Amino acid sequence: MNNSYNEPFWFPGRWVGGFTLMLGPFLLLIGVLLRIQYHFFFPQQLAAFNANPLLITASYSTFLAGNILMWPAIVTLTQQIGLKKPGWAWWGGTMVIFGLFARTFHAGIDHLAFQLVHIHEVEQATKTVADAYGAFHIVSVISPLIMFGWIILAIGAYLSGTLGLIRSVALGLMAMLMIGVLKGSSVVSVIATAGLCIALVPLGVKVLRAPPVPGYRVITIRLLFFICLLIFLFFFGQLG
Repeated sequence: MNNSYNEPFWFPGRWVGGFTLMLGPFLLLIGVLLRIQYHFFFPQQLAAFNANPLLITASYSTFLAGNILMWPAIVTLTQQIGLKKPGWAWWGGTMVIFGLFARTFHAGIDHLAFQLVHIHEVEQATKTVADAYGAFHIVSVISPLIMFGWIILAIGAYLSGTLGLIRSVALGLMAMLMIGVLKGSSVVSVIATAGLCIALVPLGVKVLRAPPVPGYRVITIRLLFFICLLIFLFFFGQLG
């Protein structure tokens, strides 16, 4: 069934897909840059939170928001790749999305670790995290998938013509972004997330501008609805 603009249905669609392709990578890059001044490993990350909780909270929250937005972005990318190279799209997209779940799980642990700094002070929080670091959890099984997934997606993006050579290489750089609990930033982190912006932001613009293009009135109404929905969800979420 076609929508009101005679555009064939596809998931997640032009609006969610296009905006997340642009916003998700940008938020990841901002999150990485906000904590670049602090050392990479978890004791220094906990100390950084103790010294500057607002900055570190903003950094990790922004990164998490970008990571969440990446799932519809990746689905949109795989949809584009899959038109010509479905195998590369299926494998790469599946592996990357599983990896995004792993990053979200780690973000929950990060949040708890930072709350321990508030409750038990930084020394005790560091000891607690150190004692628990490396404990088995099922997510550790899927964590490596995201690294291989980015490479497969990059190859598929190039072979399918979805991205050119430079932007495909830039996409593949995300394989270098470390995954795990309380991971800080490094030059490699900046290169990886900047590469993601180079690869996906122009694609997001292309998706949004693809015909048929709705009128400004429809765009304005949908934007206002989305903003109101975000405000509602924010305040409703605080009740929990």
